[in-house]
Amino acid sequence: MRRPSDHLRPRRCTPLEAILISAAQFHPDRSAVIAAEERIRDHVRRTPAITLPGAFGLAGVLRLKLEYLQHSGSFKARGAFNAMLSQPLPDAGVIAASGGNHGAAVAYAAARLGTRAEIFVPASAPAVKVARLRAYGADVMQGGASYADALAASEARAAETGAARIHAYDDPAVVAGQGTAFAELAPPGAEPDTVIVAVGGGGLVGGAMAWLGGRSRIIAVEPDRAPTLHSARAAGGPVDVEVGGIAADSLGARRIGGISFSLAARYLTDAVLVPDTAILAAQRRLWDELRVIAEPGGATALAALLCGAYTPVPGETVALLICGANTDPGGLSA
Repeated sequence: MRRPSDHLRPRRCTPLEAILISAAQFHPDRSAVIAAEERIRDHVRRTPAITLPGAFGLAGVLRLKLEYLQHSGSFKARGAFNAMLSQPLPDAGVIAASGGNHGAAVAYAAARLGTRAEIFVPASAPAVKVARLRAYGADVMQGGASYADALAASEARAAETGAARIHAYDDPAVVAGQGTAFAELAPPGAEPDTVIVAVGGGGLVGGAMAWLGGRSRIIAVEPDRAPTLHSARAAGGPVDVEVGGIAADSLGARRIGGISFSLAARYLTDAVLVPDTAILAAQRRLWDELRVIAEPGGATALAALLCGAYTPVPGETVALLICGANTDPGGLSA
């Protein structure tokens, strides 16, 4: 049985994982997250965290980081600001591909920093997210069937214009920026026993691993129709997967990022899958019991607890982020 008092020990990497780790240009660590926090503190909100013993009928103590209150509605503003403040920006501005939330964060940060933003999104991007991009003043290019198509188009455009690429998850500065959310969870030495993180391309879970290392268990959660990290762990390296389901706009990366996969080789405790039905149920429970509206990707971590994909023991402190406010609340307000 898992016990909160147990401490994680980094496991030995396989030869393939060791190659991937040594080949990566830079892996953010705790010092990179500290530097990111200093860089972005005047540009992002320090969002609240609430502690809920016995919430949702769970055996442990739940700690929710309310990151849906962040600028642009998600944690992604942290990584966007850190990436943009870490480099001189060209006259052509910045360019990004996104299912919606990363694009909104880049567009917001660009507007605040006085630079141009061009955002590529797939045709399936929700209208509410596209509208948010335009409201922030970004030039929006919509087309292609998936995030991967939008990424390819954005990279071709960046090569033409010289704009700075702000990758959604496989950029050291972006990963370090996302890690600042976990630095706010608790003082050093008082980290939660377990942190549960929803995974798309891996930027958020990479940030969690960069900050926490082996100080907390880290459980990655993915929709069973977008199993990028789960499949990479099974294959011994990142692989392309088919993606779909209700959270595909925010968790629909086709392949896990190399930075996060390499960090996972050392620091990830487990990766679990949840069905769309569990994600929808988690959305509903957040609204019914806390009056919090989250998009499917923002409720996915909680879904792992509610459907039993991860079961805390009595007294275990489990932390997770609630984010993704860029959704239409109409479906949950009944």
